[in-house]
Amino acid sequence: MAQRSPQTQPIMSIEIDKPIIFFDGECNLCNGFVDLMLKIDTAQIFHLAPLQGETAQRYLPPLPKRREDWAIAYFDGANISYGSDACLAICQRLGGPWQLFTLARPLPQNFRDWLYRLVATNRYRWFGQRTCRTPDLTKPSPFLP
Repeated sequence: MAQRSPQTQPIMSIEIDKPIIFFDGECNLCNGFVDLMLKIDTAQIFHLAPLQGETAQRYLPPLPKRREDWAIAYFDGANISYGSDACLAICQRLGGPWQLFTLARPLPQNFRDWLYRLVATNRYRWFGQRTCRTPDLTKPSPFLP
């Protein structure tokens, strides 16, 4: 299965109460990102959902077979962004000092995506792997299954 493209895919608009960030629930780097989001997203403007979960199956196209080809996804109810575009959309939505990262938007997308793919392809080797993060849905949280 080929990598999803283009990087931002318009889809039929679906009602969601806030954007969803999809992450690899088995990647230590991705889970570190989720831990950071839990600290900085105090207003809980995002939902968080593992790529391996039910919510991802509902809203995203099928994942590529090669785990190295998986990418962070950002779904705002109308568009799905992947990779560097997803990271920039998240920083834009967070606002404040995080918007500084959007200064990378004028860089050629091929270059941004190359950097993203370099890290994504090596994330298990560099940062390790864990059991899929499963949210505790008995407590209020930004997690979706």
